[in-house]
Amino acid sequence: MRQAQVMAVGIVMGLLLLLAIALPLQSAESGAPSSACAQAANFSLNFKDIQGRSFALSDYKGKVVLLDFWATWCPPCRKEIPGFIEMYNSYRSRGFVVIGVSMDDSTSDIKKFAKRYKMNYPILLGAGRDDLELAFGQLPLPTAFVIGRDGKICSKHDGLTPKEDFEREIVPLLEVQ
Repeated sequence: MRQAQVMAVGIVMGLLLLLAIALPLQSAESGAPSSACAQAANFSLNFKDIQGRSFALSDYKGKVVLLDFWATWCPPCRKEIPGFIEMYNSYRSRGFVVIGVSMDDSTSDIKKFAKRYKMNYPILLGAGRDDLELAFGQLPLPTAFVIGRDGKICSKHDGLTPKEDFEREIVPLLEVQ
């Protein structure tokens, strides 16, 4: 009898794990408009950009935001950035913005990297900030959030994600006014 109970608990735990994995994947791949976006993003955060200027996330409420947490030393981050630049160029006239939050310690390294990669979107400093994990949860690099015009998080991507996956989510959100 004890062995049967252990097996039943194992099966239930396995099913719960599958659901925990499958549900976020389903919502991230659906490209659903912001009505499917549930959790509010913390737009009260303020940053410094790589020039030392103040930057408030709240200034971007009303836009579709791709909020990317990255670092210069992160190979998957480096692979995603050219796609982010392309998407920003393609969709910014429709209310889309990419905001990069570098988790590097050296502002000069970030500036050199941004120049080399021709990054044309806002780059913020995020290293050493305890409030970021409180606001967005664990942030393995890269981690990117797609946020609708209403300020709600529509998806979270941990790890390297193809540009096409982001576009499937972003384009429908741009249609919502």
